[in-house]
Amino acid sequence: MKKKIAILGSTGSIGKYTLEVINKDKKNFDIVLLTANNNYRKLIQQAKQFQAKNVLIKNKNFYSKVKNSLKKTKVYTGDVSITNIISGKLDYTMSAIVGVAGLQPTVDAVRISKTVVIANKETIICGWEILSKYIKKYKTKILPVDSEHFSIMELTKDSTDDEIEEIIITASGGPFLNMSIKKMSKVKPTQAINHPNWKMGKKISIDSANLMNKVFEIVEACKIFEFSKKKYRIVIHPQSYVHSIIRFKNGLIKMILYNTDMKIPISNTLYGRKNYVSNAKKVDTQILNKLSFQNANSNKFPSLKLIDKCLNFGFLAPTIINASNEVLVNLFLEKKIGFLDIVKTVNKIVKDRDFKKYASKKPNSIKDIKIADNWARLKTISMCV
Repeated sequence: MKKKIAILGSTGSIGKYTLEVINKDKKNFDIVLLTANNNYRKLIQQAKQFQAKNVLIKNKNFYSKVKNSLKKTKVYTGDVSITNIISGKLDYTMSAIVGVAGLQPTVDAVRISKTVVIANKETIICGWEILSKYIKKYKTKILPVDSEHFSIMELTKDSTDDEIEEIIITASGGPFLNMSIKKMSKVKPTQAINHPNWKMGKKISIDSANLMNKVFEIVEACKIFEFSKKKYRIVIHPQSYVHSIIRFKNGLIKMILYNTDMKIPISNTLYGRKNYVSNAKKVDTQILNKLSFQNANSNKFPSLKLIDKCLNFGFLAPTIINASNEVLVNLFLEKKIGFLDIVKTVNKIVKDRDFKKYASKKPNSIKDIKIADNWARLKTISMCV
C-alpha cells in the first residue's frame, strides 16, 4: 500500500531533498499535499512531476497562476489549515516550513499524521509546550531530521538519562572558523552564506556562520529528549562527518558518522533501516584520517553564551531570541547591519527591561507565542533604525 505523504515547505531545501528521495521510489508514495509560500513556479513543477493531489500556495498573489497551471490538482491559498484540505490519516508529514510560521501547520499535521518529521527548529523551540500536548493526544510519532538530533535519537535508543554522562553536538565552525574577529566584522552576506560543507538556505547558513544554529539546536534537543540539559556540550568538528557523540557512564562513547547529505536522515525517517533506498557512498578512509575536534570558543562565537539564557530565562526566552535573530539575519542579508551586529543586538534584547515580562510567561496558545514573537521583532527593528 502506498504511503500518503504531505510536504510542508516543499520548495525549500529540505522539501526538495525529501522529494528527491521519493523520486527514486515513486510507486510506493502518494503525494497528498505540497505547500509553498512564494515559489509558485517550483511548486507547479513539483505538483506535475509527482502528481500531487493538493497544493497550497500561501501567497494569494500567485493563486491564479498555480490554479491555471494545475488542472488535475486542487489548489488552495492563504492560511488554510491542512486539516481542511486532507481527509483521513497521513502516513508521513515533512514539516519544513522556515521560521515560526511553521508552528501552526505542524500542530495541524500532528492531528492527522501517523508520523511527523520536523526539520523546523522554530516549531520546537518556540512551540513545544503546545505541540507536545497534541503529540500525546493524537499519539503521533515525532522524528527529528536535523542531522544532530537524528543522530542523538539513533544513539540513545533505549537509553535512560541515568546512563548518559555527556551529549556532544558538533558544529562545523562555518566559513569563518579560522578568521579573526576583526575580519569577521567586515564580512559580506555572500561570504556568510557560503558554508564549507552543507548546501542550505541563506538563513540557516548565516546561523551556522555565527553558531546561532547551535544555540537553537541545544534548546531543541532539551525539548525533544528527556535528558538533563546540563549534559549538552558543543564541540567544533570542521569536517561535519560526526554529528553527535554520546558518552555513557559505563565508559562507552558512541558516535554516528555519515556524509554531509540531508537525504540520509530523510531516507531513514521514511524507510527505517530495513528498506533504505540510497546511493550510499563507501567509507572514505581519507576523510576518517582527517577527522578533528576542538573546543568551541565563546569569545569568538559569543552566540554560545545565549544558550543559558534560552534555557533558564523563561518559557518564551527561546521564542524572543529566535524572533530577534530572524529579523537581524534579514537586516544583514539586506546589508543594513554588520555580521557581528546580529549577536550583539540579540544580547541587547535580552537585557531590555521588558524581556523578562514576555519571557517568563508560559504559553497556553499559539497566540501567546505570537505576542512575544511580535514584541521581539518590533523591539529589534527599533534598535536598528
